[in-house]
Amino acid sequence: MTGPERSGGDGVNPAVALTIAGSDSGGGAGIQADLKTFAAHRVFGTSVITALTAQNTVGVRGISAVDPGFVGAQLDAVLADLPVAAVKTGMLATPETVALVASYAPRLPGLVVDPVLVASSGDRLFTRDAERAYLDLLFPHAAVVTPNLREASVLLGRDVTDVDDAIKAAQDLAATGPKCVVVKGGHLRGSRDAVDVVCVGGTVELLSLPWVDTANNHGTGCTFAAATAARLALGEPLAEALAGAKQYVQSALSASSGWRLGAGHGPLAWGPFSGPLP
Repeated sequence: MTGPERSGGDGVNPAVALTIAGSDSGGGAGIQADLKTFAAHRVFGTSVITALTAQNTVGVRGISAVDPGFVGAQLDAVLADLPVAAVKTGMLATPETVALVASYAPRLPGLVVDPVLVASSGDRLFTRDAERAYLDLLFPHAAVVTPNLREASVLLGRDVTDVDDAIKAAQDLAATGPKCVVVKGGHLRGSRDAVDVVCVGGTVELLSLPWVDTANNHGTGCTFAAATAARLALGEPLAEALAGAKQYVQSALSASSGWRLGAGHGPLAWGPFSGPLP
């Protein structure tokens, strides 16, 4: 393997994380949310942009995918020069880009795959026929896969609406090869808490924290996945990284619950960081 030796931080330099995702012109999700989350965790963020979106808090007005060849050029540039310790993927935009990222998987440590298929507004953020590319090509290489309820529904071709559905979905998605699956429940039907279902090695656990009643939830899923990658880059064990990411998102939601930015689903604030410094 060429490029620098990978590290979670050496006491002088910060840990480095990479986000491979789309740009959100409204600043609430995508690359912008990921870099904000990395910075809050004192992790140096690098980025590979897969798509440009014209969007705001109300919805998505347009998407322009980056040519996969140029996505590869960005990956080559980052990986050849910087000691990436963990990677988070977001919107990959086309099946060809999913396949490209999968081909780089041996060079992508701590790979957290957030299969961004549907925005908070309900807008589809991916070309059709993407599900098989994720399931067959990228998921088998992932350390963590983090679909939300809508994305789990799209990937499995069935409704996922309550805790029992989410548990079965996590188990079925785990069978495609990732080490860990987190079905992000948010406000699951029948629960007063924000419940995420975690499946590791056939064992299912629930991550649950009190629900934050706010419409400022644009980028929640991106932030959770990015926080998980940041904590993995810092060397946290997986269970601690997931729990810490969950707490970070809740804190960020609480901090921005009174904001009035935009007419739709507003962005999250910066959550307070608590964890090992590089």
